[in-house]
Amino acid sequence: MDPDRILSSFPAPSFRGAQERALRDIRDAFAAGNDVVLVRAPTGSGKSLLARAIAGAARTTEAATPAQPTDAYYTTPQVSQLDDVAEDDLLSDLSIIRGKSNYNCIINGETDTPVNRAPCARQKGFDCTVRHRCPYFSDRAIASNRSIAAMTLAYFMQTAGSDVFRQRDVVVIDEAHGLAEWAEMYATIDLSPHTVPVWDDVGVPDVTAADDPLERTVRFAEALLQVCSKAKDELLTKPELTPEEAARRDRLQELRSELNWFVDDYRDPESPTTWVVDQFGGEGEPITVKPLDPARYLRHTVWDRGEKFALLSATILNKDAFCRSVGLDPSKVALVDVEHTFPVENRPLYDVTQGKMTYEHRGDTLPKIARLLVRLMAKHPDEKGLVHCHSYAIQSELRKRLAQLGLGDRVRGHDTDNRDAELETWKASGGADVFLSVKMEEALNLKGDLCRWQVVCKAPYLNTNDSRVAHRLEEGQWSWYRRSALRTVIQACGRVVRAPDDYGATYLADSSLLQLFDRTRGEMPDWFADQVDRMTAPDLPEFDQEAAGGRGRSESSRSRRSGSTGGSATGTASSGSGGGRSRGRTGSSRGRQDDSDDRSNHPLSDVWGDG
Repeated sequence: MDPDRILSSFPAPSFRGAQERALRDIRDAFAAGNDVVLVRAPTGSGKSLLARAIAGAARTTEAATPAQPTDAYYTTPQVSQLDDVAEDDLLSDLSIIRGKSNYNCIINGETDTPVNRAPCARQKGFDCTVRHRCPYFSDRAIASNRSIAAMTLAYFMQTAGSDVFRQRDVVVIDEAHGLAEWAEMYATIDLSPHTVPVWDDVGVPDVTAADDPLERTVRFAEALLQVCSKAKDELLTKPELTPEEAARRDRLQELRSELNWFVDDYRDPESPTTWVVDQFGGEGEPITVKPLDPARYLRHTVWDRGEKFALLSATILNKDAFCRSVGLDPSKVALVDVEHTFPVENRPLYDVTQGKMTYEHRGDTLPKIARLLVRLMAKHPDEKGLVHCHSYAIQSELRKRLAQLGLGDRVRGHDTDNRDAELETWKASGGADVFLSVKMEEALNLKGDLCRWQVVCKAPYLNTNDSRVAHRLEEGQWSWYRRSALRTVIQACGRVVRAPDDYGATYLADSSLLQLFDRTRGEMPDWFADQVDRMTAPDLPEFDQEAAGGRGRSESSRSRRSGSTGGSATGTASSGSGGGRSRGRTGSSRGRQDDSDDRSNHPLSDVWGDG
């Protein structure tokens, strides 16, 4: 890397805000000999442009010796973030590659077939005469030879060890704050009838009944490996597979890789990974095996992929804690803080707390929040609003109550299957519809009139029913738990104010948020602490259902039946507040009461894509 080329690699015709100063600081951090630089840049500071400038300073082929890596990778956990990059003319020289399932075959009769199920994936010795025009292999070839290859973090991890996507000089990770959690989720092994093609051929034990649940799980994994290998070998004897058989073969191979990784890591006395196992219901029921702090996994899939790294995010709140969680030595990592240049008065927080939204108090608080939304809708009759519901249970209850109050035609929502479609429909609509969203606190750009106000319904604490969370709390990691919630709140607050002249209000409805702010004050970025310090209670109109109906409803809203509670809407953001074993220790989770309704879902599951 040549740090002196960072500023000249900036792709925009001019700098805005604090971008030039940020790039100078980043340049100096790399010039000082740091291999890893964390860039803490607030929402709206143009992180993708900063990322392009850093990647542009990678070693070139002309300047390298044969043994030195060249060029750069740009990667992000968020599929939507990669979509934004693809649409940005200033980033047109980033060559984007996605997973095979995102491309269709171009052979006659197969044009509706994803490339991972095309004839080349089904027939032995298939000679594709149009491979040079295949959209997947074409994009892959281009990305592998261009100076900056862009991909999702999922695809980046999947290609570890690839001859095509070799080690490069520079790796830039955008939205890097959740890197440890993404790696943990990606390395999680779900064993169920839906994920194990040979489920009916194995006897699934009650691993939680064993004296050592994790050891019992490893023995089951070893037995399952043998069954998977036999089933895969049988498929490989066939000259041609159906698309379904090809999918079965690929899943068997993936499962073998996952199980081998788990068994080898568990048996390795040098491995720092702690594994935990969940099984609800006992014998015959699904088993989930999860890693904690998978530093070894990140070493192979991320840190061995480059020589210099830039990790960008608005919410890397504690440098030392972040570095430890991803297997980095904090003393060898530099932190660059980027100033927030959006006026604090344009991004106000408002205290409209109605009580606690913990599980035991929700029954009393949620009806009050529904009535609060009516008052907020009356205050913003001509402006779109976003409600961060935190869980589908909260979303469903709020939607039902608002419909009962006669406001169903101004309210939209989504479910797990139509998130993106409903979100885009809501964003494209005119009027002042309110979007009830779940897990949309990140990677959502609601600039200008796309959204002018938002509500944070619940302090977004992680699900304590998740064995990883439970394990950490049993070890007293409450600072980590609160830091994770604060990070999500800060991310949420950035959805609706996207430029210096943009504005939007964030309303905080859960009183636990105020307690969270008190307990995490020392880890807040200064610019967010300024927002908290200025927080006030707003003047709201009295409860008036007619006024809340809004004067700016879209045609699609007026045509929907009042009272509909189906998943036909998607959400926008508004501005405002908003048992495993560690070398001999057993830990299995049978379920525990917590803050979250979504007990079956990982906190990031809705936004993780297959690349």
